[in-house]
Amino acid sequence: MKLADLPLDDPEDLEHGAGERAAAATRSTWVSVVVNIVLTAVQVVVGVLAHSQALIADGIHSLSDLVADFVVLLASHHSRKDADEDHPYGHHRYETAASLVLGALLLAVGVGMLWSAVTKLQAPEAIPRVDLIALWVALGALVAKESLFRYMLAVATRVKSSMLVANAWHARSDAASSLVVSLGIVGNLAGYPILDPIAALIVGFMVGKMGWEFGWDALHDLMDRGIDEAEVAAIRQTVAETPGVESVHDLRTRKMGDLVVVDVHIEVQADLSVEAGHDIAVEARRRIMRRHRVLNVMTHVDPWHRPDADHSVVPG
Repeated sequence: MKLADLPLDDPEDLEHGAGERAAAATRSTWVSVVVNIVLTAVQVVVGVLAHSQALIADGIHSLSDLVADFVVLLASHHSRKDADEDHPYGHHRYETAASLVLGALLLAVGVGMLWSAVTKLQAPEAIPRVDLIALWVALGALVAKESLFRYMLAVATRVKSSMLVANAWHARSDAASSLVVSLGIVGNLAGYPILDPIAALIVGFMVGKMGWEFGWDALHDLMDRGIDEAEVAAIRQTVAETPGVESVHDLRTRKMGDLVVVDVHIEVQADLSVEAGHDIAVEARRRIMRRHRVLNVMTHVDPWHRPDADHSVVPG
């Protein structure tokens, strides 16, 4: 999902917004920690006692969520650090790095689930019948994970944090996996034991796919990927509407966590003084910082000549 622009009045508001995101990340993540501790313990224990590989796989998925939660807490703490000599733009990319770690974690867990399920399917006659209690635990986990997803996504949308969005959808993948596990257990109880490891196989594929997508997306952000065309066009319009700006070109962006760094060339009338051109550039920067979720703007001032002006030089 795309994150909408957040109107900011000045750099202090930007700093306040970053603090709000960090606080929201901490609160929502600790809620997730408590939920996942309970789910991991119950799913794994009941899965072993009830002979359900799918429920055990779902419990391991919940355990990966628990590890992911602590990765988010660590990234949230470090991303709040002020800029320093080694990090002049701050530490906002800790959030992007956390998203990359989350993706890698999900991918590894998914591959492990796939391997375990395939091993079981190679000996279908050895698959045991699942006890009924496994179904009730799977359904309870489904309700808990879906509720956790909706809560975390609401928080992520409110504070506009891509890291929290990634963690929220991680919780949604758990809800989807619990649904598949429930169906697999129902099939096992109905007399088709092979459906339990098949459910575990599907869960592994779902987890691995989501991990790949999160990791690939975060990797591109770490490689200075720009924002989408709609956001670029909005920033370009803001610059073009600044009094004194005659033209805009070479507008480039790169992501810095959930914020954006902008480089732009503006053209002002060639006969203006250096001071006047500087004032126009400062105003353009101020407008961008107010209207868009931008961390910093670098402006380059170029001379602009009227199309009908005579630029020829008369020899002396």
